Amino acid sequence: MTAEEKRALYAQAIEKIKMYVCVKGDVWARLATIEAVLHQTIPYYFWTGVYVLIDGDLIVRSYQGPVACQLLKRHTGVCWAAVDSGETVVVPDVEAFPGHIACSSLSKSEIVVPLRDEQGEVFGCFDIDSRDEGSFDEVDAECLNEILKLMYEIVVF
Repeated sequence: MTAEEKRALYAQAIEKIKMYVCVKGDVWARLATIEAVLHQTIPYYFWTGVYVLIDGDLIVRSYQGPVACQLLKRHTGVCWAAVDSGETVVVPDVEAFPGHIACSSLSKSEIVVPLRDEQGEVFGCFDIDSRDEGSFDEVDAECLNEILKLMYEIVVF
């Protein structure tokens, strides 16, 4: 898929998200809606979910797709790499990522974006898997980071 095609899909997702996000002040409802819209709009998404830091553990909060790992081994895998570094992590081939946690053997590539509160502190991550290697790139990273800002920017009347 070309960069232009990806940007067009994300633009569609943004319009849907702006239409559906209607719960003021509830980040969980907003994230669940963002997650569902993206999962239904972007065809190469296989699993889309949110992991949250609770008492030092990364625990699944919500997701779309096959059954997920509920608790991720501390400081291991792609989600922890994003949370620990505070940076988006793009993995073209999950088999090549040291310590990758395979919740599904069907996942071949992954992107994880840290979730930040309004003060900028990381409180979890937005995790997306694809069945195909090399699905994610800098376009996905850029668009997802912009979309996740909508958690706080959408004005609800």
